[in-house]
Amino acid sequence: MLGRRDILRGAGSGLLLAGTMPRLAAAAGVPLVEGLPPGEYDTAVLDTLPGKKPLIKLAYRPPNYEAPLSYFTTEITPNDEFFVRYHLADIPETIDPQKWRLRVGGEAAASPLELGLSDLQSGYEQVELTAVCQCSGNRRGLSDPHVPGVQWGVGAMGNAVWRGVRLKDVLAKAGLRGDAIELVLNGADGPVIDKTPDFVKSIPVWKALDENTLLAHTMNGAPLPHFNGAPVRLIVPGWTATYWMKHIITIDAVTKPFEGFWMKSAYRIPIGKFPVIDRFMSQETAVNTPITEIVVNSLITAPANPHHQKAGQAVEVKGIAWDGGYGIVRVEISSDGGNSWRDAELGKDSGRFSFRPWSFRFVPERAGTYKVIAKASNRVGQTQADQLIFNPAGYHNNVPRPVTIIAA
Repeated sequence: MLGRRDILRGAGSGLLLAGTMPRLAAAAGVPLVEGLPPGEYDTAVLDTLPGKKPLIKLAYRPPNYEAPLSYFTTEITPNDEFFVRYHLADIPETIDPQKWRLRVGGEAAASPLELGLSDLQSGYEQVELTAVCQCSGNRRGLSDPHVPGVQWGVGAMGNAVWRGVRLKDVLAKAGLRGDAIELVLNGADGPVIDKTPDFVKSIPVWKALDENTLLAHTMNGAPLPHFNGAPVRLIVPGWTATYWMKHIITIDAVTKPFEGFWMKSAYRIPIGKFPVIDRFMSQETAVNTPITEIVVNSLITAPANPHHQKAGQAVEVKGIAWDGGYGIVRVEISSDGGNSWRDAELGKDSGRFSFRPWSFRFVPERAGTYKVIAKASNRVGQTQADQLIFNPAGYHNNVPRPVTIIAA
């Protein structure tokens, strides 16, 4: 298998080494959510990457930027408001779309091939899919007790309309053999030093052959932004973004489970802790399993927290709900600590992998402080957890988050 640097050299792309990324702007007054480790409120800043609106910078080498809560006012997340997540700091400064190449092969591919962007755009059926891209560690910073890692709040996610080709169509031309068990994925970003493992992932063949798994070149009607994986990234709808390989350059079909660090040691959850259906069985052990699908979740996006108003006056509580692709069927609202619940009104359904907007007209009948919470449920009967399901990596935090409404 050719290395990342060999492919980039062939593509004519320069590399932007750690510490040389242009920093365009910074601002004070960072809109962090409550519940993060105390140090985050001292160090996080609003920062603007090229092509982006100000995002909350949690790390610079590599760049890890989350969207402020105020950006989630629409069902579709605009490209310039989409979060940025990298594991490694050696990131391509640019990749010429006309020189980019994707090499598909491996021991379980009978007819290895190499594709350019024009090949993807003209040689295969083009499909669109609306899907949530969510970092596996979204809400990690809200774990109690706190755990190591990037201390994400609620904004390491976004929802976009992705356009590209089905991965299964590309694999068909590559002659995927029946003994293939996984597809190994590599992108153009890499480690600064050789001792750091390259970010290489794998997905099971059955997921690769799903009709919704895409090689996307377009995001919300425009070419993929650089910091979201241009010119082509993998889309694995319903699964967390660790599998959504950015700047993808190689796909290798293999007959044995891939044992790279980012599969064997990282992005794993304890067996039996979470109500997930999709499991990556070839990578499972007796004690843990790779994180796969997104758990059912919701977020109140309005009003701002805390919100002050007059008693007896109505306020529209709005938000979004999402899951691993089973589809949101209900969002319930409580203002009395979960003792009673009322149904919110669901908004537009843009597909089972998309954010589902919802709204609820709340009237505080008397003066006082109200903690309003939302709880989503999906078609297979999964509902948000009442209490945090703790795990050492801080994954799958789907505890309802309250908004305080103070009526006077």
